[in-house]
Amino acid sequence: MGTEPLDPGTAMAAYAAPPPRGAAFDAWRTWESRDGADGVIAAGILAANARNVQPWRFTVGDHSTRIDVYADLDRRQGALDPFDRELYVGLGCALENMVLAARARGHRPELSLMPDPARPEHAATLRLTPGERVPSELYDAIPHRRTNRGPFLRQSLPRPLLDEIAALAGDDSGGPDLLWFADGEGREVVARLLVEATEAVIADEGQSLAGHHWYRGTDREIERSRDGMTVDTQGMPPLMSTLGKRLPAPSRRTADRFWLRNTRTVHVATAAAFGMITVADSDDRAQRMRGGRLLQRIHLFATARQLAVGHLNMMTVRADRERELGLPPRFGKALEELVGDPGRQTLVTFRIGRPGRAAGTSPRRPVATVLGTDAG
Repeated sequence: MGTEPLDPGTAMAAYAAPPPRGAAFDAWRTWESRDGADGVIAAGILAANARNVQPWRFTVGDHSTRIDVYADLDRRQGALDPFDRELYVGLGCALENMVLAARARGHRPELSLMPDPARPEHAATLRLTPGERVPSELYDAIPHRRTNRGPFLRQSLPRPLLDEIAALAGDDSGGPDLLWFADGEGREVVARLLVEATEAVIADEGQSLAGHHWYRGTDREIERSRDGMTVDTQGMPPLMSTLGKRLPAPSRRTADRFWLRNTRTVHVATAAAFGMITVADSDDRAQRMRGGRLLQRIHLFATARQLAVGHLNMMTVRADRERELGLPPRFGKALEELVGDPGRQTLVTFRIGRPGRAAGTSPRRPVATVLGTDAG
């Protein structure tokens, strides 16, 4: 049997560091105080997203009963996400939080993906009609969820628990699905390929530069941008994080070497299992968002069970880069072999396990910054 859900006010909070001081972290503290459509959006902006680029913007219309969600194309990752895979996955994560929040707050949400084929940046429309309040442990987990880049305890997870997580995908044969690589040769292959893909990313000048663009090394940078990767979210021991914020920001190459070392010795070495979300067509924007919704559900379920999730998107990042540049599809073929089904494609990969230390809190842009005027 899977583990039982825990009281969200105590157990979940123990596995996430409290938000640091500063306006860049207010979104984590104030999200539940907002009402109506603004409250639903406030939940959405706390969702997981690659490199914390926060690729979303919103408008509210029809007397606050309609929220339109847009891809913020100014927040693309360039060479690290040449076909906007990660961008739309992140939007799907936000949509899952928004749907959960709408239900918990007494709305009946109706979600439409890609409602305007002529405007690919118009990702979704969420309509809110009155309904019963539907609380859930996933909703309760929203403010406690963090992406964890630190070491996990070297403990395996029971197969019934992994099956319980896989069931979050539902039984829609056309929707996203979840593969586990928890033991044996498959797990070893995934671990090796993740390290090799990281080596390939940092050897690619364009990808290395694109990644470093989102690093925020000082409190002033964090308060100004309210996005990106910070010292506190790198999974280091608290003392090292404190020292890291007092020292000059590392060079791009130093940061790359740190990432590679952590990938090899922490991320893959301590993972209890690797998960892979698959879809029928990883280029389809709607399927990307459906996969993102599943990824966020996994995050929240894990949080409620005192587990941790960390994104490991290096193989898909390299596969997309290979396709962009016309390179031999080394990682593209490797992903096909791992999936083993010509009708399914890898969307995202992650690791899961029991956290060895609390995860740091990432900055977030407030609702006022991501909310625009009604598009009509």
